[in-house]
Amino acid sequence: MKIAIVGKPVKEEVIPFVSRLFDILVRQGIQVTVADHFVESLSPFANIPSQADVFDRETSLKDVNYMLSLGGDGTLLDAVTYVGALQIPIMGINMGRLGFLASVPYAQLDVAVDSLLKGHFTLEDRSLIHLDSDQEVFDGKNFGLNEFSIVKRDTSSMIAVHTYIDGEYLNSYWADGLIVATPTGSTGYSLSCGGPVMMPQTNNFVISPVCPHNLNVRPLVVSDKSVISFEIEGRSTRYLVSLDSRSKPVDASIQLAVRREDFNARLVKLNQVNFLTTLRTKMHWGLDQRNG
Repeated sequence: MKIAIVGKPVKEEVIPFVSRLFDILVRQGIQVTVADHFVESLSPFANIPSQADVFDRETSLKDVNYMLSLGGDGTLLDAVTYVGALQIPIMGINMGRLGFLASVPYAQLDVAVDSLLKGHFTLEDRSLIHLDSDQEVFDGKNFGLNEFSIVKRDTSSMIAVHTYIDGEYLNSYWADGLIVATPTGSTGYSLSCGGPVMMPQTNNFVISPVCPHNLNVRPLVVSDKSVISFEIEGRSTRYLVSLDSRSKPVDASIQLAVRREDFNARLVKLNQVNFLTTLRTKMHWGLDQRNG
């Protein structure tokens, strides 16, 4: 078995758990490969096994069985870009803050790895959103797990995003921007803009305006079989487009459209963890002090 590990710089108190993870994997005879940038951040604090390989974004991961994401939700979103169409199952170990996607606490790392090696888990496919554009924007990584967004830059005036569904005119959003979120992303940026929460297996997108300048515009749920295209208008000639946490400036002349990606992100879920439990514990869904 071969396991790939990605991560971001971690807090000092977490280092012993990371070292223990390497010890467990080596003792179990697991072949380990570690992302190059994570090796650099760990090298002053933790000993990487001498037999471990190092990979970067150009390395093929076809022989990897599982990927461990050590960090927060942003680290897991980054892990998805490494895996891509290979659909390698990803387990998120939460060493960050919220840990909505990376739902396994680092203090339970031993139990989590044991469950993974024994097969005591389920796999959950999450839909991705794909960006089509007439100019290369994201270096071939044109997909995201959470959302695609178009937003104004800095303190410039609001923009108009003329939006079409399958070629038919939907609306012109006069706003700071527009988000198209997957069901997974419905609990992220879209939620903060008033969008609904969607169950992970829902076959939909939600279109949510960012700070719209009219009172009668609300988030809209559409089928993820739709192709959603955009034309941008505003005083500025440059805007920001984002896939999850990756943002790039683009010119207003760019042609943009989003659709559901042809492959999924495959997340490892331990048997005692599910979406509704995470919704209640991490986001205090339905919390009422009167019933405390």
